[in-house]
Amino acid sequence: MSSQSNDPRQPSAVRPYKPQLVAPQDLPVDYSGFIAVIFGVLGAMFRYKVCSWLAIIFCAQSLANMRNFENDLKQISMAMM
Repeated sequence: MSSQSNDPRQPSAVRPYKPQLVAPQDLPVDYSGFIAVIFGVLGAMFRYKVCSWLAIIFCAQSLANMRNFENDLKQISMAMM
C-alpha cells in the first residue's frame, strides 16, 4: 500500500462538520407557499380552475421543500389549507 505515503491529506487538520444554526426569523422566504396562497385566493374568488391547480402544485412544492426543523403539525396543516 504505497498510497498512504503519497496521501496529501493531513489528519491533524481534519475537523468534524458542524452545521450553522439559523434562527427561525432569519430563514429565507418560502416563495412557493406564498404563490400557492395567492393562486388559491384567485381560484376561489374568480373560480379559475387553472389558478386552483397551480395553487395545489405550489403547495405540494412548498411541502416538499420544508426543512426538518420546520415540520410540525400546525405548520403542515396550515400549508395544506
